[in-house]
Formats: sequence, structure tokens, C-alpha cells
Amino acid sequence: MNARAVIYPAAILLVAGGVYLFSKPDAPPPAPQTSAGTAMVAVTLPDTLAGKAALGKAAFEANCASCHGKDAAGHLGKGPPLVHRIYEPGHHGDTAFLMAANRGVQAHHWEFGNMPPVDGLTKADIANIVAYIRELQRENGIE
Repeated sequence: MNARAVIYPAAILLVAGGVYLFSKPDAPPPAPQTSAGTAMVAVTLPDTLAGKAALGKAAFEANCASCHGKDAAGHLGKGPPLVHRIYEPGHHGDTAFLMAANRGVQAHHWEFGNMPPVDGLTKADIANIVAYIRELQRENGIE
């Protein structure tokens, strides 16, 4: 057997594997399993919240903060931060939040497990929560 017939394909596979490993988009780390309840990211708060965002903060605190943390900063061992580039409007539009709250969502970015539906929220409640999350995201440079 010709040595080139073995070396060239092996070299190509090695290079392709390296390109694959080093060109993958940055993915968030898996959910840490220590220090449960600790915030995962630092969140800068807007000076004021008005209208839907102000209503959304109250609804978020009552329905979402137990998993997604105070001010959507995440909750180690429970749920991911929503003030994170993964949840920017271009990747997770407002409808994604509505669907997640109404139907639940299978884990796909983080290793926290599946999110169950959130009972008792109206479309208006969810719209207000999304307004709050988007305000937090903008304040933290996520557009």
C-alpha cells in the first residue's frame, strides 16, 4: 500500500477536525452544579423602568426569578441568565419567550434540564416580562 494513500487522508482529517473544533461558535458553558442559587452574570440595572417593563419586573419576580435569578442574572443549579447574548432578539425573538412560558422548552443551550410551562401567565404578562428582559439586555449591551 502506498504511504501517501494513508498519510494524505489522515492529514486531511486532522486538519478538518482542528478547523471544526476551533471554528465552532462560542457556546455557553454547561450549567455549573455548585453554589446553587448564585447569580451567573453581573447585571447592570437601568436607572428607571417604565410602562410594560415596570409591570414586567413584578411579573418576572413572581414567576421567573426563582429559576432565572434576580434581574434575570441566572441561578446556578436552576436556570440560565436571560441577560446573555444567547437571548438577544436576533436569536431568541419575543415569540420564543411566549412559547417557552406557554409550552415549556427542551434544554438546548444550557444543561439545566427542560423548562416546564409557567402556569397562570397571560399573553400580556409575558409581553411585559419580555419588555423587562429587553430593557435589562439593552442596559447590558445586548441588542
